[in-house]
Amino acid sequence: MSDSKVIGYYSVKPPTNCYCDGEALVVAGSHATMKRMLAIAGISHPSLYKIMKARFGEVLAGMKLGGSYAFDAESYKKFATLAKDHGIPCEDFDFTPSQPNEIKLATVSL
Repeated sequence: MSDSKVIGYYSVKPPTNCYCDGEALVVAGSHATMKRMLAIAGISHPSLYKIMKARFGEVLAGMKLGGSYAFDAESYKKFATLAKDHGIPCEDFDFTPSQPNEIKLATVSL
C-alpha cells in the first residue's frame, strides 16, 4: 500500500516545533540531507530536533487538511510518483541550485 511508503524525512523539535520553509513543512529525501538542511539554516542546536520518517499517507492527509510541504528533489520525485497514482497532478520543477551548497525546495499544497 502506497500510504505507508516513506518519501523522505522531516524534523521536529519537541513538543511541536517543526522545521519549515515559511508555512510549508520541509521534507528531505534522506536523513543526511535533513541534517544538512538544518545546518545550512543555521539551527543553533540541531541535536534538539528529532528527524522522523515522512510517509506518503501522512503527507497526503496533511495536505487534505490544508497543509503545505516543501520537498527537495529526492523527496519530490517519490511524492510525485505516488501522487500521480492517486490522480493528483504534479508539475516538473527545476531543482538546480543557483549557488553552491543550496538545496532548492518545491512547495506543494492541494
